[in-house]
Amino acid sequence: MEHRQSDFLPTTKKELELRGWEQVDVIIFSADAYVDHPAFGAAVIGRTIEREGYRVAIVPQPDWHGDWRDFKKLGAPRLFFGIAPGCMDSMVNKYTANKRLRSEDAYSPDGRHDMRPEYPTIVYSQILRQLFPDVPIVLGGIEASMRRLTHYDYWQDCLRRPILCDSGADLLIYGMGEKPVAELCRQLAAGKGIGEIRNVPQTAFLTQAGDVPGGIGPNDIVLHSHEECLADKRKQAENFRHIEEESNRIHAQRIVQAVGGKCVVVNPPYPPMTTAEIDATYDLPYTRLPHPKYKGKRIPAYEMIKHSVNIHRGCFGGCAFCTISAHQGKFISSRSKESILKEVRQVMQMDDFKGYLSDLGGPSANMYGMGGRDLSLCERCKRPSCINPQICPNLNTDHSQLLDLYHAVDALPGMKKSFIGSGVRYDLLLHKAKDDKTNLAARQYTEELICKHVSGRLKVAPEHTSDRVLKLMRKPPFSQFEEFKKTFDRINREHGLNQQLIPYFISSHPGCHEADMAELAVKTKRLNFHLEQVQDFTPTPMTVSTETWYTGLNPYTMETVYSARSQAEKLAQRQFFFWYKPEESRNIERSLRSIGRADLIRELCPGLGGPHRAYSANADYGKKHKDEDNRTKHSGKKPHDGGRGRHRDH
Repeated sequence: MEHRQSDFLPTTKKELELRGWEQVDVIIFSADAYVDHPAFGAAVIGRTIEREGYRVAIVPQPDWHGDWRDFKKLGAPRLFFGIAPGCMDSMVNKYTANKRLRSEDAYSPDGRHDMRPEYPTIVYSQILRQLFPDVPIVLGGIEASMRRLTHYDYWQDCLRRPILCDSGADLLIYGMGEKPVAELCRQLAAGKGIGEIRNVPQTAFLTQAGDVPGGIGPNDIVLHSHEECLADKRKQAENFRHIEEESNRIHAQRIVQAVGGKCVVVNPPYPPMTTAEIDATYDLPYTRLPHPKYKGKRIPAYEMIKHSVNIHRGCFGGCAFCTISAHQGKFISSRSKESILKEVRQVMQMDDFKGYLSDLGGPSANMYGMGGRDLSLCERCKRPSCINPQICPNLNTDHSQLLDLYHAVDALPGMKKSFIGSGVRYDLLLHKAKDDKTNLAARQYTEELICKHVSGRLKVAPEHTSDRVLKLMRKPPFSQFEEFKKTFDRINREHGLNQQLIPYFISSHPGCHEADMAELAVKTKRLNFHLEQVQDFTPTPMTVSTETWYTGLNPYTMETVYSARSQAEKLAQRQFFFWYKPEESRNIERSLRSIGRADLIRELCPGLGGPHRAYSANADYGKKHKDEDNRTKHSGKKPHDGGRGRHRDH
């Protein structure tokens, strides 16, 4: 497919001239490379603003050193500067859980590390404020969304103020930004000043304590102040429960938090997008390609998703370490089959498409079309998860609609195979519903998934083997993974397949002790797994796991929870993953004796306790692919809709 430079949103003065523009209405400064694709947030917001009839430009990865020429080159916009800090939190994108530099930046050309600053939201905003003191600055993206209120920052090991305070910006849009940014443009274009715009849902702003619009009323949730949270971790934990609950309600309340003599006001979000609304977002005129300026360069995140299609937004899993619900919400917004097929056909027209769709998925692959049967019950609900600790009896878990979609995609002429690369919730597949149709669809989906949509390896995320830790993670009991593995193995046998089940586990999660990791190693060894992918828990802003890790308290029960905080404690937990390495045996033996679990030495130290060999289900999964999959995991596998996948690390 041939595209002209003018098919992309303009990025330079020359490209403005190609369109005959002297000034634009909105300039977006993006910390990611500009890929004009619906999986990249800056492109989605840029195309949304364009659809509303405004002129918009994107400046990708401006140089923040020297004379700031990249910030000056397009002049001042008529309406506002938008800050798009990237599809991932900049610090998660840059550093591992051990605070080491990642092997590459997945959203930069050739994976370069020097294309974005740390905390670009703050850096870009402060530069623009100095250069253009009178032009409104609006924040968006995952970094701003997750840092909209007082939050713990793992990389600086401190509690930080709401990001509006440090950036100096005028307004913050959180979550999926199409609807609030369109309304903001309308109000600014109508002549309202940015300081007057206080009624747009899904926005946050900083104001004097006495100037909260309408005053603080009985329906507002008033959080403990930032200063109170600094002095008392318990108050930070109490705050978080309100923040999470309001992120997952259809009819949320306004949140107010005092900080430094002012107040941050967070307006409730828009309702979940309708099918028509989300279709409209995906039907925008994306070229689906990196900007021509990157010709000859590789953008890792784009290479990962260019032959994939996202089918829905939202996730009702509510995993404790996950950021999706805080950003996208728990209610599923599904695209129509027609919209999805239209995009699949566009992918099939790409020059390098060979007949294989790499992923037909979403935040969780098998939640498409699901939701509450009685929406009036959903409107009163504030549970962070629809499936934990048990699957809600009001939740429709029927996979029929998803099966119909798979069949339609696979029937397209030229489609050889569609893979499901996104994570699958096996607890939904194992759930016994009250109606036979739903149960039959679950069995059919499981068989079709394993037989037709797995590229040799099916990745699932049990995360741990200890039910006590899993409860804190809001994940199902390990027995469900064992049941799913039996089903997986049976279907492989029946169909003569030799596919591998790849489980992901996390060490050092709050509540996890050394003995829990030792038992995890034993249980997975008995299941014939070599766990080559090691993930240390990474505290990322605005998750219940992070708040538990920082405060030492479960925000919902206020019970004290242990966390491995030091490097030594983390390494002590992680070492058990590597029981199959002879050089680890002595250290593992010493650790087991020190924690009073000498009974596990024979199982975990083959060289010390006699010959014992376990054959890995992924034994032929060599080092050649290991780094590739590690990159896949820490970039979230699917940066759909601006990255908004969960932040995980190894």
